[in-house]
Amino acid sequence: MNILLINIDTLRADHLHCYGYPKPTSPAIDHLASEGALFKRCFAPGIPTTPAHTTLYTGLHPIQHNIVSHGGSAELDHKCLVLPQLLQEAGLTTCAVDNLYDIKPWLARGYEFYINPSFHHRMRLLISCEEVNRRAIPWIKQHANETFFLFVHYWEPHTPYLPPMRYRNFYNGGDPFNPSNHGLEPMKRQPFWKMWEDTWFRKLGPVTDPEFIASLYDGEIRHVDDGIAELMEALDQAGIAEETLVILLSDHGEMMYRHDIFFDHHGLYEDNVHVPLMMRWPGHIKPGLRVTVGAQHLDILPTLLNRISEEARERVNRRLTYPLDGIDLWPYLSDGGAAEWRDVVLCENTWQSKWGLRTESQKLILSREPDHHGMPMRELYDLKADPGEEHNLVEEQPERAAMLEARLEGWIASELKRGGKTADPLVTQPITLGQRWLTFQPAAAN
Repeated sequence: MNILLINIDTLRADHLHCYGYPKPTSPAIDHLASEGALFKRCFAPGIPTTPAHTTLYTGLHPIQHNIVSHGGSAELDHKCLVLPQLLQEAGLTTCAVDNLYDIKPWLARGYEFYINPSFHHRMRLLISCEEVNRRAIPWIKQHANETFFLFVHYWEPHTPYLPPMRYRNFYNGGDPFNPSNHGLEPMKRQPFWKMWEDTWFRKLGPVTDPEFIASLYDGEIRHVDDGIAELMEALDQAGIAEETLVILLSDHGEMMYRHDIFFDHHGLYEDNVHVPLMMRWPGHIKPGLRVTVGAQHLDILPTLLNRISEEARERVNRRLTYPLDGIDLWPYLSDGGAAEWRDVVLCENTWQSKWGLRTESQKLILSREPDHHGMPMRELYDLKADPGEEHNLVEEQPERAAMLEARLEGWIASELKRGGKTADPLVTQPITLGQRWLTFQPAAAN
């Protein structure tokens, strides 16, 4: 069995047609989902990029691997093994077409081949899916006779959303430059405006409608979807599609312009933490399967380790001297599994410092310090009645909020004790990118 793990950075699940989105953003991804299993409820317990990928690679929750922010000073303990290391130990040829090594070195640990094609770009995340495929596809053809693990990382639809013109056809509004539209005005008091004004917004013209910018996000998805189609065709041409387990997922989603968050991936709202997950392996996974069990990034490592040979698994297990937090998702790939639910503990410590507890129908968000969006320290949402998380129920349902808070704090205390820690990492590790708020000077009023 080969393993092809595809991460489409910043892809929220609900902007894919196969997850119910009405716009045709994802024909190739939809086709991939139809040929295998789609997990309807998959969540990123740690966001954004660095904690999400560290969770994916370790099978541990961020409270255990201790990486809770993007670009922070914390380092992953070398005793903590990562997926490429373990699969290399199992005898697979390991390769990444990726540039996460630019962020943290452990995200390249265990790869025999590490191909970073982004050096041609001053802003590394501007690398296109065509450039990634120009490295990934020849590697697949050259190593088709080996048993391999290949990680392919696409950066569309990460900001800045600048898809080629042929994909800019998802805007349904009138005039995106209408001066009477003030939808972007709140963004001008945030660091994000300064970050993107020169490198992004000026390339679009005097945009005033945030929905136009959101439509470019959809265009980026449609762009990378063509890249996925090309990658799947390469497996077919190499004659190894039947023996390759393909997993497609995202590290986190994206907020468009709700909750005062403009075109970024922070906050513990569904737009950001609900991510796609699908798996295809012809002859082993039933086509068209829809899996209802709650899944998380930390489930990928144990799921893959349980697919390797028994002899290889014994070697790997001798190195894993600590328990994993994830579960093996394979038993749910027979018929979708029962509608089980596992509460998800969420955390973010990059632009803001927050814990979250997501039950099947509710979510509590608990801040460790005030945020710069003016949100309350405690938020409670009924996800069935209020899927957009617009109505905070903390004052209306204080007993329920207190119960969920006690459950969350109890889990945090228990996990800290289990990991031999005494302090909450969201308290001891300061937010990273959020420090920009402290020196930001809002744009002067016209």
